[in-house]
Amino acid sequence: MNWPLIKEKLNLYERLMRLDKPIGILLLLWPTLWALWLSSNGQPGWVVVWIFTLGTVLMRSAGCVINDYADRDFDRHVERTKDRPLTSGKVTTKEALALFAILSLSAFALVLMLGNTLVIWMSVPAIFLAISYPFTKRFLAIPQAYLGIAFGFGIPMAYAAELNTVPAEAWLLLLANVFWAVAYDTEYAMVDREDDLKIGIKTAAITFGRFDVAAVMACYAITLGILGWIGYARHLGGFYFAGLACAAAIMGVHFTWIRERERMRCFKAFLHNNYVGLVIFVGIVLDFLFAGRSF
Repeated sequence: MNWPLIKEKLNLYERLMRLDKPIGILLLLWPTLWALWLSSNGQPGWVVVWIFTLGTVLMRSAGCVINDYADRDFDRHVERTKDRPLTSGKVTTKEALALFAILSLSAFALVLMLGNTLVIWMSVPAIFLAISYPFTKRFLAIPQAYLGIAFGFGIPMAYAAELNTVPAEAWLLLLANVFWAVAYDTEYAMVDREDDLKIGIKTAAITFGRFDVAAVMACYAITLGILGWIGYARHLGGFYFAGLACAAAIMGVHFTWIRERERMRCFKAFLHNNYVGLVIFVGIVLDFLFAGRSF
């Protein structure tokens, strides 16, 4: 058995799944954790948390594989993506599709472990969203909105797992995630704007044009507004709103980074959204942990 060759292939699959770049996993995971804690009043089942966390890793990995499959011809013309395993030919299209199928079936097996019929049925549109998102960049003016639904579909699934129903709050939280995704993925798209214009890919950065920075900040504001409304409606306390205030401060820092539209600073802002998701989650956890107490 040729172990060096096997190791090389595994490294290529790891790159194809972006496991070497966990930011995407975190941007999916934080909203899912928000939903699990809110839907369970701060007491989610730890098996459910484990299943959703592992499912997030699997579905983000599957999404990266199918994204590179869909964009394999476009990526050759983009400096940042031309050396990706599928684009460079180091991984074949058959290998990529097989890997996508394995990851998707593994995620579905996790859903079956929950034994919840509603969640099982909801996994069908979740898979469809993951498969279809890469192709929306051909015709949607703001495909990032579709990405927000695909990235955030773990939110209604989390509510279904905890409550066996999907209340209006879950859809509001999903809407907040859509606006957040449009904000951070527009920052990401600002990095590749010139290349995307050349190859004909549609992105929010291109659609918003010279109003891109204003659009990012408006989407941030709407995200916080929706989350604030959820907190008000649920009578959540100071820790929750402190988390939102910290998120707002971080978003303010992002403005200083993206306002000049310098590529690497825009990319830095995109990566930094991990901390937005984190502080909101910490605020939720602390609010339920110290419910009824002030700080």
